[in-house]
Amino acid sequence: MGIPIPTPIPTPMSEGAAEALRLFAWLSPGYPVGAYAYSHGLEAAVEAGDVTDEASLAGWLEDVCERGSLRNDLILAAHAHGAAGRPGDLAAINDLALALAPSRELHLETSQQGRSFLDATLGAWPCAALSAVARVLDGPVAYPVAVGAAAGAHGMAAGPVLGTYALAFVQNLVSAALRSAPVGQAAGTRVVAALAPRLTPLAEAARAAGLDEIGSACLRLDLGSFRHETQYSRIFRS
Repeated sequence: MGIPIPTPIPTPMSEGAAEALRLFAWLSPGYPVGAYAYSHGLEAAVEAGDVTDEASLAGWLEDVCERGSLRNDLILAAHAHGAAGRPGDLAAINDLALALAPSRELHLETSQQGRSFLDATLGAWPCAALSAVARVLDGPVAYPVAVGAAAGAHGMAAGPVLGTYALAFVQNLVSAALRSAPVGQAAGTRVVAALAPRLTPLAEAARAAGLDEIGSACLRLDLGSFRHETQYSRIFRS
């Protein structure tokens, strides 16, 4: 006769763990924002010969993260998080974020994902504060503003939100590289692993940065985005 095994007593999930699961759901590839359709200029960089292998992909992503749009996105998301309960400030942050898009395609990328994110989140995780945010952001919404404001409305800590946003940004672009560049899955995984340690300090710096510290030094990405609009053969919308 075997020794009876005691039945585990279920314990409530901690608030932090519940928030982490919610955040992973919001920023997972399966969230219905259409992220898979955009390459953020990467397809144009492949066409131009700027990204040809693992090393050039890592270098391109490093610049975009630390000197380009990811850094700006994190600053915007941090400010939107803090302004979730201040309608006037939130609207102004969103206007700025949309105006920063340097091309039609990148404007479409951020506004389409932002609108889809806010609508999906309001439908699946409704709350009074998020409904108030949706009333303010009732038109085009920049994606980092939508994520930051939704997290702020739900009372989620800013640090994990920014860090997870940064990792999702990198993973999405690596996924785009697997479909458009001569880079395999193992190489793509190594690129994510190499960049991951840089994302936490980048997110922490963004939390302390003012909106006047937004800026980009990735001019070639911007020019590539313009060229992508008329690129003969393409699989992405940006």
